[in-house]
Amino acid sequence: MSETNYKYAMLVDLTRCVACRSCSVACKSENDVPSGVVRTWVKEIEKGSYPLVKRHPMPMLCNQCENAACTRVCPVKATYHNEEGIVVIDPHRCIGCGYCMAACPYAMRFIHPTRRVAEKCDWCWPRLREDQGPPACVRACPGGVLTFGDPSDPNSEIAKKLLTSKTTVLKPETGNRPRVYYIGLDDEAARKVDAGGHGG
Repeated sequence: MSETNYKYAMLVDLTRCVACRSCSVACKSENDVPSGVVRTWVKEIEKGSYPLVKRHPMPMLCNQCENAACTRVCPVKATYHNEEGIVVIDPHRCIGCGYCMAACPYAMRFIHPTRRVAEKCDWCWPRLREDQGPPACVRACPGGVLTFGDPSDPNSEIAKKLLTSKTTVLKPETGNRPRVYYIGLDDEAARKVDAGGHGG
């Protein structure tokens, strides 16, 4: 593939999240994710200093980077950008070496406990491919926290929100160019997002 079409993006509005975890439950059901691992989860970030400490929920999912480090380190090319620009994993090629896990600065991958191959959020690519609607997490969220779509389409909801909202991404300094944007992510939360690693 000579040129990748980065068609989709995700917008996470942290000001609306109430930590109901509907996104994580829907993801596990949609993708048959086994017990003990998750593709999408809600992290609890503690902000402030004692005694004025508050917990803030933060949905976590694969950042679907344009310059994804995971795609560059895979020795068998099992991780790649598909025709829509989504980072996917070919389970038939993956050898479970874990190089992609080590390369991901967001700790978004895991090794499937029985299949022994790498897995992660793929924005429900099979659903998108069959034109069955947005990712399961987006459909399940009762508070409108997640917005998914094509930001290059000026009529799309995500394009309008990105145009009118102040957003940021996780770890821009890595150069991975993530396509998950956050509303309401302050510097303190961004610094603490690493603590605890992958959800479970």
